[in-house]
Amino acid sequence: MKRDPMLLHCSLPKRGLSRAEAAHYIGVGNSKFDEMVKDGRMPQPIQIDRRVIWDCRKLDLAFEELSSDGDANPWDEASTSASSA
Repeated sequence: MKRDPMLLHCSLPKRGLSRAEAAHYIGVGNSKFDEMVKDGRMPQPIQIDRRVIWDCRKLDLAFEELSSDGDANPWDEASTSASSA
C-alpha cells in the first residue's frame, strides 16, 4: 500500500515560519513583531530563495531572553502587595 506523503508532511512540526506565523508563535501582532526584529529582541529572518522565514529555535531563544531581562513585572508586585495586606 502506498503512503500519502501529505500525511507525513502534516504530522511534522514546522521549523521555519513566515512573518505572520512567527508573530503568532510568540503571541504578538505583525507590526509588534516587526518592531521587535528591528530593535533586536527577535532574530533576523533567513532567506531561502524568495522565501523569508524565521527559525523556531532562534525565536524560542529570543523569547526566553525577554523573560530574563530582570525587570519587575507590575502584576507580580500587585499580587504580592494584595496577599500581604
